[in-house]
Amino acid sequence: MAEEIQPPGRPHPESGSGADEVRPVSHSRSLLVRWMAIGDANSAGFVHGGSVMRLVDEAAGLAAIKHSGRRVVTAGMDRMTFVTPVFVGELLRCSSSVNAVWRSSMEVGVRVEAENPYTGETRHTSTAYLTMVALEEGKPVTAPQLLTESDDERRREHEASLRRENRLSERDQIRGGRGGAPEAADAGEAPDAPKAPDAPEATDTT
Repeated sequence: MAEEIQPPGRPHPESGSGADEVRPVSHSRSLLVRWMAIGDANSAGFVHGGSVMRLVDEAAGLAAIKHSGRRVVTAGMDRMTFVTPVFVGELLRCSSSVNAVWRSSMEVGVRVEAENPYTGETRHTSTAYLTMVALEEGKPVTAPQLLTESDDERRREHEASLRRENRLSERDQIRGGRGGAPEAADAGEAPDAPKAPDAPEATDTT
């Protein structure tokens, strides 16, 4: 008699604050691969930039979920560069990892490469940095601290802090120019410095 197979349980996020937890950058590293088809093409015959951005967002979300163990939302895309076009029929590889953690917010770096399935040749096509926020019951929750373990990881963490400082400064200047006083950072822009005191920077996804 055939053994009865029990279906696996649905995955559930962790609960509670992650303030007392520390997780290395390697814990968040993720790889999302997709074959680009005709439906991904734009009028010029290349893969549409929006299709690439969607996969980048998914890859960033995956890294943030793996680090935080919680549901996450995208608070913003700080930067997205398109170095070379992607062709229909190529494999799009999105490598992601958490670069820095503040309170509930995290910066995730995503490196995009296109692979020729016939030859195995790959090339760098895009780089992006996204801010993700950990949630519990729809509200921001403290994410685990980030442990950086290499010079590259420390460099990425430092660069993430610079991007965040520039982003907050720009926001305050714009609000000040409109006659409004600078406001406290929101959940996706918590003003505190990265938690891990001596954390190396996340693997360069750039």
